[in-house]
Amino acid sequence: MQAIAHWHILGAGAMGCLFADALQRAGGDTTLLLRSGSREKQLTVVVEAGDTQHVHRLPATRPEDAGAITHLLVATKAYDARAAVADVAHRLAPDGVVLLLVNGMGLAQQLRADWPDLAIFCGTSTAGAYTRAAQHIVQAGQGETRIGRQGEQAAPPWFELWRRGVANCVWDAAIDTALWQKLAVNCVINPLTALHRCPNGALATQPALARQVQQLCSEVSAISEAAGFAGVACTLSDTVASVIAGTADNRSSMLQDIEHRRPTEIDYITGYLLHVAAQHGIGAPLNRALFKEISQRDH
Repeated sequence: MQAIAHWHILGAGAMGCLFADALQRAGGDTTLLLRSGSREKQLTVVVEAGDTQHVHRLPATRPEDAGAITHLLVATKAYDARAAVADVAHRLAPDGVVLLLVNGMGLAQQLRADWPDLAIFCGTSTAGAYTRAAQHIVQAGQGETRIGRQGEQAAPPWFELWRRGVANCVWDAAIDTALWQKLAVNCVINPLTALHRCPNGALATQPALARQVQQLCSEVSAISEAAGFAGVACTLSDTVASVIAGTADNRSSMLQDIEHRRPTEIDYITGYLLHVAAQHGIGAPLNRALFKEISQRDH
C-alpha cells in the first residue's frame, strides 16, 4: 500500500493554512514551515466556512529544524518563493516533489533551473480564503483547484490525498493552459483595481474603467494567441466579465498589497506577460504602462 505523503508547507498565510488543514483532516501529515527564529511548535487555526467553523492544531517548525522533506507545498507570495525554497533546499529529498500554488507564472522555470532533479508540479485555485485575525482563516468560497504537470496524463499517487481532502480538486495534464488563463485574467483585473483603489465590480460599473478592461483584453488576447493559447484568447473578454461579476465585492490581492504597503506580485503577473510578448515581438503598451506604474509604487 502506498504510504501517505507528509507535506511541508511554505507560506502559513490563509491559503497555506487552508490546504494544510484540508490535507490533515483527510488523514495526511502536514507541517507548516514558519519563519526562522519562530518558536511555535504548532499553530492553532480557526477555519470558518459559511455558518460553521472548527479549530485545528497544525504542526509547525522552522526551516532550520525541519527533518527530511519529500513533499513541499509552496503557498508564499511569488516574489518570496525562490528564496523560501532555497532556505529548505538542504532538507529536500534529491527527487522531492514541489507543488507551486502561487500567483503568476515563471517561477517553475526558475526552480527547475536551480534544482533540476526536483519533481516540480503547478497548481491554481479559485478557492477563496483570507485572514480575519491571527490564525483565524475565513474560507470565502470552495472554488476549484487544478494541479498537474504539463503533458503528464496520469496523476501521481500523492494526488489521491489532495483529491480526497480538497474540495473540487482535479488533475490537469494541460495545467499550463489553466495557469495562463488565470494569468491573463489577473493581468486585466489586478493592476487596474490596484491603481484605482477599487473593488473588482467597479471595472464593470465605471465606464472609463470598463473601456480600459476591453482595451487590455484585446492586448492580452493578442499575446495569448501568439503564445499558443488561442482558446484563452477567444474567450478572454467573456471570462474577465464573468470573474468581475462573480467577485464584484472582492478587493484583488494586488490592491490589498498596495493598501498594506507590501510588495506586489507584478513581476510574476504583468512582468511575465511582457516577457512573453517581447519573445513574440508584441509591444503591449497598455500592459507596459501598468507595469511601470505598479512597479514605481512597489519601490
